[in-house]
Amino acid sequence: MAFRTFLSSMGINAPAVDTVPGRDAVRPGEELPFEVVVRGGGADVKVDRLAVELLIRVEDSESTETGWTNPHVLASSDTGSFALAAKEDRVFESSLVIPWEMPLTHALGNRLKGARCALRTTMEIDNAVDRGDFDEIAVHARPVQDAMFQAFADLGFRFDEAEVKQYYRNFQQTQTLPYCQELEFWFPSSYHRQDQLEMSVITADAESVEVIPGAAGSFLFAADELDVQRWTSWLDEFCRERWAR
Repeated sequence: MAFRTFLSSMGINAPAVDTVPGRDAVRPGEELPFEVVVRGGGADVKVDRLAVELLIRVEDSESTETGWTNPHVLASSDTGSFALAAKEDRVFESSLVIPWEMPLTHALGNRLKGARCALRTTMEIDNAVDRGDFDEIAVHARPVQDAMFQAFADLGFRFDEAEVKQYYRNFQQTQTLPYCQELEFWFPSSYHRQDQLEMSVITADAESVEVIPGAAGSFLFAADELDVQRWTSWLDEFCRERWAR
């Protein structure tokens, strides 16, 4: 996967940038390596800033499922300023750490409706800033998160949409990012509900999982105890205690 952006305000002989991630799919907690190739244009220039940013789409009143409105930066890598001669090629290698709480775009190998993540390269020369295009990357669920999705499916829930909202739901003091991903599932008929269960799952590290089902409180688990069977048992018991009577 690669993307190229041109400083169009400087003309057709402007410097160009190719950013190539080392992989097109990651999981929370992993590193995403990448290579940035900067190609000089028709004249010597000083690049004031060259940055690669990890973006997420956060819901607001103007966002749509297919567009990006005011994307939020979760991590960035910045080369600082450097001189770029005409026709010179410069190569930079770096990586970004994917936060443990990174919103997912895929679970059980499938794309989650409403969830999006991307890399964006920003170049600044003489106060001209070009953010250009950006390419989306896939953030797959960790095993403990995939197990949760499988439990929902096994119980007959139907996934609807994922949304990232800018707020804290830090009941157990595990949340570190000011964003929370809500996963919306339609209830099966066995729970006598015709609406959705909104589930937030906060995994701020490799060991713990905080589960926030709607407005019904918060539950903290050790990640290694949540396999499909444990998820299924807990979720079914939780729902039946509240609704299947």
